[in-house]
Amino acid sequence: MKNTSFEVVVTGGSYAGLSAALSLGRALRNTLIIDSGKPCNAQTPHSHNFLTQDGSTPAEISELSRKQVAAYPTVSFLQDEVIELSGTDLAFEILTTKGRLIKSKKVILATGIKDILPEIGGLKNCWGISAIHCPYCHGYEFRTERTGILMNGEAAFEQAKLIRQWTKRIFILSNGKPEFSDEQLKTLKEWNIEIVDQRISELTHRDGYIESVRFEDGFELHLKAVYIRPAFEQHRMIADLALNLDDFGFIKTDDFQETSIAGIFAAGDNCTMMRAVANAVSAGTKAGAMVNRALL
Repeated sequence: MKNTSFEVVVTGGSYAGLSAALSLGRALRNTLIIDSGKPCNAQTPHSHNFLTQDGSTPAEISELSRKQVAAYPTVSFLQDEVIELSGTDLAFEILTTKGRLIKSKKVILATGIKDILPEIGGLKNCWGISAIHCPYCHGYEFRTERTGILMNGEAAFEQAKLIRQWTKRIFILSNGKPEFSDEQLKTLKEWNIEIVDQRISELTHRDGYIESVRFEDGFELHLKAVYIRPAFEQHRMIADLALNLDDFGFIKTDDFQETSIAGIFAAGDNCTMMRAVANAVSAGTKAGAMVNRALL
C-alpha cells in the first residue's frame, strides 16, 4: 500500500463498513477500509430478514458487497487491524498491527463487537447456528420447535413473551436460581413455559445443531434451539478512545452517526443492540453520507 493518507478510514469491512465505503466511493472520497477478515458471524449458515438476500450466507453477501465496493477507484482495502487511533478531527493517525501508520481526516468505526459466551461445552460450536440471539434473524427456521431461553429474570421473561410468536414449546434455562416475580411466574405458568434451574454442563450437538442440553446432575433436555444474549466487549481501541457509551455498553452516536469525539463516526453492531445485516447496512450508508457532508 503506497498511499498512507486518506480522507476517510473505515475500520472494519463487514456490512456497515462496506456500506459506508460504498456511499463514500460514490461521493468520490479517497477512502480506506481496514479489515482483519474475521467476521463475528463466520459460522452462521444463512442470513435472513435482509431484502433481496434472504437466505444467503454471510460470506456470499460480503463477497458480493466487497466486489461492488471495489469497483469504485477511490476506495482501497487493507487486510490488517487497527490497534491505536489518535489525533483530532481532520488530523487522525491510525496504527495497525502490522506497523502501518495511516493518516485520515475522518474515521468511521465499523468494528462490531466481540461476544463473550458463557463457559458451556458446545456453546461456541453452536453460536450463530442453533444457539441464536435474534428471532427475526433465525426464529422462522425453528418455528414450532422445542426451544430454550438461556437467560434469567426480566430478560428471560421478555424474551419468552417475544419467542411465543414463533413457538409455544419454550423452556427457560435459568442456569441457577430463578429470578422472577410472583406475577411473572404466574404468567409463565399460564403460558405453559417450564423453568429449568439446574446448572448446564453442555450443549450436545451435531455440526452446530443442538440435539439436547445436558445438565450437571445428568438430566438431559432435548431442544432444537437456544436463545442467548451473551455479554460483549468493544474493540480494545474503543476503550482507549474513551468514547461515550450507553448503559448497555454500545457507542453513543448522534442522529448523524457521529460519536462523542468530533470527526469519529460509528455504525453497525458497536452502537446498537439491533444486530441485523439490514440494520448495519442502513447505519453504514448513513455514516458514509454524513462523513461526506462533514467534509464538504
